[in-house]
Amino acid sequence: MPLHQIIHHDGQTQILLWEISESFEELFDRADISDSTLFRLSNMKSEQHKKGLLSVRLLLQQAGYNDRDLRYDEFGKPHLRDGRHISISHSHQFSAIIISDKTTGIDLEMRREKIALIADKFMEPSFVLDKTSPDYINKLTVNWGIKEAIFKLCNEKGISFKNHIEAVPFEIDDKKTTAVLCFNNLERSFEVYFDEVKNYTLVYVFSR
Repeated sequence: MPLHQIIHHDGQTQILLWEISESFEELFDRADISDSTLFRLSNMKSEQHKKGLLSVRLLLQQAGYNDRDLRYDEFGKPHLRDGRHISISHSHQFSAIIISDKTTGIDLEMRREKIALIADKFMEPSFVLDKTSPDYINKLTVNWGIKEAIFKLCNEKGISFKNHIEAVPFEIDDKKTTAVLCFNNLERSFEVYFDEVKNYTLVYVFSR
């Protein structure tokens, strides 16, 4: 399937999602990629990861960019050459990018019951959930996505999901909340937005 959805968050920000149903060969034929990306592909063993990389390049093309407009810094964080901010995520059969004039991060996660098995490793003590609630897995996935997106935005080693990032409790229907990162004696706050796309959870954040 080609482009799944474009979300125009505001006049400064758009989110693009790709549902990967094509073969590797189909994606490869459609994507305009640089020599460095071709080299990355040749060293990737997982076909799923290869397809994720190519689908992200197709999302870039849909947004009016190409592979050569994208660069990665020494920490692996992506940047656009025109100075706009970009963040990238892919999970199983979906890929997503966010492009904005604002500092931003994005995460896309398939909702799965097994996230409950690792909840104690990333859930902050102040974020209390009812394990019997039908939204329990959904909220856990949003909480994880918030932390992944903030980590991508900040791109600093040593950040602990459980100990340094705190999300304000929310309901799934709210589709937004706020979060705070306390790290290295500094406090940063973030606007958080989330939504459900099929059986995936999309989370994106902006530095306030």
